[in-house]
Amino acid sequence: MTKVSFDRDPGSYRHWHLRVEPPVAWLELDVDEQGGLVPGYELKLNSYDLGVDIELYDAVQRLRFEHPEVGAVIVTSAKDKVFCAGANIRMLAGSSHEWKVNFCKFTNETRNGIEDATEHSGQVYLAAVNGSCAGGGYEIALACEKILLVDDNSSTVALPEVPLLGVLPGTGGLTRVTDKRRVRKDRADVFATRPDGVKGKTAVDWRLVDELVPRQEFREVVAARAREIAARGSRPADAKGIKLTPLDRVETEGEIRYPNVSARLDRAAGLVEITVRGPGEDGWFLAMTRELDDVILRLRTNEPELGTWVIRTEGDPAEVLEHEQRVLGGGDWLSNEMALYYKRTLKRLDVTSRSLIALIEPGSCFAGMLLELALACDRQYMLDGPPIDDEDSEERASILLSEANFGAFPMGNGLSRLESRFYGDGDHLDWLKRERDRSLGAAEAVELGLVTDAPDDIDWADEIRIALEGRTALSPDALTGMEANHRFVGPETLETKIFGRLTAWQNWIFTRPNAAGPEGALRRYGTGQKASFDRKRV
Repeated sequence: MTKVSFDRDPGSYRHWHLRVEPPVAWLELDVDEQGGLVPGYELKLNSYDLGVDIELYDAVQRLRFEHPEVGAVIVTSAKDKVFCAGANIRMLAGSSHEWKVNFCKFTNETRNGIEDATEHSGQVYLAAVNGSCAGGGYEIALACEKILLVDDNSSTVALPEVPLLGVLPGTGGLTRVTDKRRVRKDRADVFATRPDGVKGKTAVDWRLVDELVPRQEFREVVAARAREIAARGSRPADAKGIKLTPLDRVETEGEIRYPNVSARLDRAAGLVEITVRGPGEDGWFLAMTRELDDVILRLRTNEPELGTWVIRTEGDPAEVLEHEQRVLGGGDWLSNEMALYYKRTLKRLDVTSRSLIALIEPGSCFAGMLLELALACDRQYMLDGPPIDDEDSEERASILLSEANFGAFPMGNGLSRLESRFYGDGDHLDWLKRERDRSLGAAEAVELGLVTDAPDDIDWADEIRIALEGRTALSPDALTGMEANHRFVGPETLETKIFGRLTAWQNWIFTRPNAAGPEGALRRYGTGQKASFDRKRV
């Protein structure tokens, strides 16, 4: 399997042009047809694969951190009369199921990151649709706050997945059309079953786009709209950005190591041990978040058979809280961006299809914002006793709640991880708030419901071994479904619909013969042969 790297910078982009003209930035899609991430397909008509999306993710991150002076970002195409044809059909047809799922998941996360920048960073995205715009191409536009469509009697927006491919707009199209753009459901039904899409005044009337602009004045009008939005925004025009330098990473067959995060791969046991180290330098928070984000992406994409992730921390809880207070209490644009980035990285962990087990031991620093890592896990085990390798030590494991655990890093359902853990139990949450800012030992952690179990030092090794071996003995598919349901309780949001309801249906459809079989729509697309559908509804 091809090992995927998520390292990119504007100088290495093959598919995007990033141009900064404060207070506006231009992101122009210009896909290299021969630049597919893996062999076997050409990226025609500005269609994209994972490699194109990795560059987009990198550009979004750099705009947030390196360009605080940018208040509006224009997403458009560098090609004539085509905006984006969406995800490459040949890539999808030839990919394994897990590749398709990871591709859609990463793409969804990138779209959500664009919306997060608009909502929380004051860096507003506009889609300048200057040609045909279909499928995932329209889904890029939907992630933007405003959509301007060229009025040339030929350019359309379309979601043709259902009529042409036998699948769904798997990166949020259906959900954003109804929930975000408030398109009436009958019109949404017509739109999503029309392979030719909608253009002109109808697209505006149906709320599929916001404005039509004649071709001869398109770029000027788009730039003017972006400058107007930037002028109303909150981005600090005179601030200096922070450079996202290359990560310091060492990767071997059995380990991925960074200065603040490491992952040990145990292929025989089917698990990964991820360790996050506490603060060492002033730049720790951003560095740690970038490393954690990168290791999650690499493991998720490159190691699908390592189904259980064991998460540990090492360090001083007091230093974690001190660092947390500097970041969350900073009040400036950079502190805000760092907190938002950590929130998005925790969300990436939430939607990762792996069993997550936290081990809380002496020397751990699961405090405040790092306690969120444990709360994101499916189970938490806390050692009630001395370190396993030093029975004479007086050191004991502890955890510590801070204000950050009560809403600073919400999940996709809009709730904190504590609210999700104790859903509907306001009295228990009030109790937890009274226990903030002090170390909680194993017995108290069990009483407060913050850990699953607290074996003593005599039973610890056997209990953890049994728990991990039991996990790997179960069906990975059943575990993925169970974990996703348990993690996201309570209110349904646009985000949970995309990652839960829509993704679940799309995953199922991707395995069905009507889409993926030898006579299915994905396989027969572009061959001149019609798909042969099994007409039974199931």
